Formats: sequence, structure tokens, C-alpha cells
Amino acid sequence: MTNNWAALTTAEPELAKLVEERFGAYTHHILATLRKDGSPRTTGLEVRFLNGELWLGMMPDSLKALDLRRDPRFALQANPGEGTGMGGGDVRISGRAIEVHDPAQKAGYSEEVEPPEPFHLFRTELTEVTRTYIEDDKYLVVQVWKPGAPVRTLKRT
Repeated sequence: MTNNWAALTTAEPELAKLVEERFGAYTHHILATLRKDGSPRTTGLEVRFLNGELWLGMMPDSLKALDLRRDPRFALQANPGEGTGMGGGDVRISGRAIEVHDPAQKAGYSEEVEPPEPFHLFRTELTEVTRTYIEDDKYLVVQVWKPGAPVRTLKRT
């Protein structure tokens, strides 16, 4: 089973569209990785949704890139924006980041994004996508998608 971004867009196109729009609203987002000692590290990051993949590009030998090389698990939080309104809700993506070494794949990414050279490029394998939002100023709604399962929706007052 493929757990890339295309898997979500195929299984749950409405959720995928909302998540992409939420990430598209701002340039910088928050990436959580694991340090050598296992403690969390959070850093800013730009992300791209291209060709059915969620891509993470990073400066050479950045601490977040070194973290992901050592332990590929990550969590990605969309920029919440100004204030507390969170238009479109709060979205998070968890998974594994796999470094891309193939020159053709990196060149294809570079054509679209034009990153500063050199750079690390990671494609993602998703383990969970979560959207949290307020409905009717009354309910907290949490949508959770995991590969191979439909979206689970939880609602509480």
C-alpha cells in the first residue's frame, strides 16, 4: 500500500483539498523531528504538494535534515495564522520522511520550486492526517485519516 499524498487525495479528496489549502495559506509551517537524544525539535519549514507527493526541502546539513536522516519520523503543523480564528481549521500531518537521492527526481523538484542549491529533499510517507475545527461556534470537530481507513470524525461540545 502506498502512503504518499496521492493515497490521501484518492481516498479522501475533500480532506486532501482542505489540508492543501490550509498549508497554501502561509509559506512557513512547523516541522517536528527527533534529536539524537530522542527529544523533540521544532523548526520552520516550507512544504510543497507536487505530483502526488508531499515534499520537504531543506538546507544542506540543517539539523532537521540530519534528524530525519537518523530517524525519519516527523510531524508537520500548518501555520495557524494570526489570532485564534484558524480559518480552515488546524491541520497536522505525521509520517516518515524518505530522503531523495535520485538526480532526476531532485531536478524535477528544482524545476517547479527553484530551491537554493544544494539542498536535501525528502518525500513523505503518511501515517496520519488530522484536521481540527470549530463547527457552528458550538462543536469541536476532529477528522483523522490513516492509510487504508476512512476518515474518522469526532465531534464534541
